[in-house]
Amino acid sequence: MAGRCRPNTLRAVAFDLKTFFTVVGKDPVEVTAADVFDFLADQRGDRTVIRLADRESGLSARTIARRLSSVSGLYAYLVARGDTPVQANPVPRGLMTRRQGGSVRSRTAPLVRVPRTLPRILSPAEADQLLAALRTDRDRAMVLAMLLAGLRRCEVLGLRFADVQVADRRLVITEGKGGHHRVVPAANRFFGALGDYLHEERPAAADTDRLFVVLKGPRRGLPLSAGGLDEILAGARQRAGLEHATCHELRHTCLTRLREAGMALEAVQAQAGHRSIESTRVYLHLANDWLADQYLRACALIDADTAAVGQMLAIQETAVS
Repeated sequence: MAGRCRPNTLRAVAFDLKTFFTVVGKDPVEVTAADVFDFLADQRGDRTVIRLADRESGLSARTIARRLSSVSGLYAYLVARGDTPVQANPVPRGLMTRRQGGSVRSRTAPLVRVPRTLPRILSPAEADQLLAALRTDRDRAMVLAMLLAGLRRCEVLGLRFADVQVADRRLVITEGKGGHHRVVPAANRFFGALGDYLHEERPAAADTDRLFVVLKGPRRGLPLSAGGLDEILAGARQRAGLEHATCHELRHTCLTRLREAGMALEAVQAQAGHRSIESTRVYLHLANDWLADQYLRACALIDADTAAVGQMLAIQETAVS
């Protein structure tokens, strides 16, 4: 994992494996499919109490599916090595259904069905409230990087001085998901807040080329951590009286607004850094006007075709009489 994944992915997988073997309490060689099902039940929690939001209990389906994937990946690695007593992967690929025909995959039901839900976004008023609740230019610059340029949290924290192209109003993203690099434009508001932060707030003694650093305390001048950014956003969210406003919701808000403004889907994909355009299509549904416009345009064409057919039939009837 360390050889092909980003540090955050490595930490997530390590935690998933630690959680699994803590719950199962067996040597990896002794784990069976029954243990996997017991772990699944443990992660689902008390089924007598459910959340109103998704009608589920315990951890979310996405988290459980990711943990099962991590465990399955471990055993696939052990089987591939061929030098351990593990000869088969105890994590079932799914449960066979009674469906006839098709491929094996189409006849298999997943152990955990992950719902496809639309991401939450902020309204313009909520975004203004959040920005007004921020206390420093540094915080404002970080939020604007997500809200106006669509950067991920790790991409904001990974920005270095060399990544900022002020003359071109662009940012070079080298800490992107999957290690992919890209260059994205950013609005003047971001560069204005960034300039104020660099001139007025950033410690002169900071011994790092990272843009965003801690401003006070024992870690003053050191690169800001993901936990620090989350804490800043949580405080601003509380002061603004907002129920939701995470880093990823700010990114979703940016990409949705770009699509609503008429930006081509391929351009939104490039701005977001998505490897597949299927990941970008979700913003078509978040852009409220897009579906309505397409629907109304289709209805107008249908009505025009119906009217044309009616006129043609009327002409034919007149000619026959």
